[in-house]
Amino acid sequence: MCTGDHYGDGVPDTGERGHGGARGSGGHGQESAPGPGRDGARDADRERDEVLRFQERLGLPGLIDVHTHFMPERVLSKVWAYFDSAGPLTGLEWPITYRRDEDERLALLRSFGVLRFTSMLYPHKPGMATWLNGWAAAFADRVPDCLHTATFFPEEGAERYVREAVESGARVFKSHLQVGAYDPNDPLLDPVWGLLAEAGVPVVTHCGSGPAPGAFTGPGPIGRLLSRHPRLRLVVAHMGMPEYAEFLELAARHPEVRLDTTMAFTDFTEGFMPFPASQRGRLADLGDRILLGTDFPNIPYPYVHQLHALERLGLGDDWLRAVCHGNAHKLFL
Repeated sequence: MCTGDHYGDGVPDTGERGHGGARGSGGHGQESAPGPGRDGARDADRERDEVLRFQERLGLPGLIDVHTHFMPERVLSKVWAYFDSAGPLTGLEWPITYRRDEDERLALLRSFGVLRFTSMLYPHKPGMATWLNGWAAAFADRVPDCLHTATFFPEEGAERYVREAVESGARVFKSHLQVGAYDPNDPLLDPVWGLLAEAGVPVVTHCGSGPAPGAFTGPGPIGRLLSRHPRLRLVVAHMGMPEYAEFLELAARHPEVRLDTTMAFTDFTEGFMPFPASQRGRLADLGDRILLGTDFPNIPYPYVHQLHALERLGLGDDWLRAVCHGNAHKLFL
């Protein structure tokens, strides 16, 4: 769950606050993760085969994962160090399943049949976004299967650098209201939202209050934003947990609002922020606006478990095909 990644000292214009979560129990969430050595290689092969069997059964050409994290290596090492220290946001253990170098992580995603993915990154203070956007643009240039990702912060010049990112080919933006601790209705962001709505570029937004509420999380601030920018293609990260029902209702009222599945429905998350059974019918009703997201590589369980968690919802193969490929394909490709 991308909440408060602590970038730490020694990284240009960075310094975020921590991720957090709770350990789930049982089921696929307890599968052993692929690790180094011969046994780890066999585990990785088994997981790859299981992911590919999932796609083959559904007749999918591959997966599109709209919520993955690629960052400058020094930044990512600080994020992992924060997880290792059981950071102060929740103080709970969070093992990193895919603690590999960048090339290995890219190879893993591709071996899983992931056709497109993102490099979600985001600032927590002024002066960071331009640097992060420069890195993400260069990453997309050398990794063509990554959707060119960008970000922003409420600051002077935000409209200018967001426009530059869009004109240079940015396909998706990330906004993190919890880490950034900013109101999406900040007047400095009004031209940014308007520009993105006009351009039709989706914005994956961490606006739910999980794992701990922020000053501007929850459906209220985002609801006010959408009342002013109803054409904004907003993707609610993590299904809006724990305010699942409220964000599903927001999506029902706004045709351009979507939700990503990142960490939702997994054993890990169900242990402390369970999805309400009463809302399962609404998942089916909004099946054309739910997108696969995982939080790879910073997840505390194998990648395949997110797919298992979606499958066991029992919403049918057509729903799974749309969520894992079709909806994102229509949005991005």
